[in-house]
Amino acid sequence: MPESRSITGLRAHLAGGAAEEQAERAYLARGAKVLERRWRGEGGEVDLIVREGDVVVFVEVKSGRSRDAALARITPAQMRRVQASAGLYLDREPAGALAGALSEARIDVVLVFGTGEVEILENAFGQG
Repeated sequence: MPESRSITGLRAHLAGGAAEEQAERAYLARGAKVLERRWRGEGGEVDLIVREGDVVVFVEVKSGRSRDAALARITPAQMRRVQASAGLYLDREPAGALAGALSEARIDVVLVFGTGEVEILENAFGQG
């Protein structure tokens, strides 16, 4: 018997949350400071926003059974959404906190796959 949509959706939500927690731990292990989790702006949501030194990093987390499956979940529309949301976030922050739009920033993609392997693709969208 197939799962109901609500069960499938709940399973996906929980898996996404677990992948985001793994991504956060990976950044913390690198010495990053978490600024926001699941930040929402008009354009959409950014899974994780961290600061590594003077760089503000916007993180999109994708999970899958394999690296290729996780990577395949990144769409051009999502890339545009994350880029737009990152710009909004930087524009809204007080100058003293991040130096606004003048902050050095990048967008990373974190792939979580297999039995919890984590791969950080820095500057994944070729910005910054």
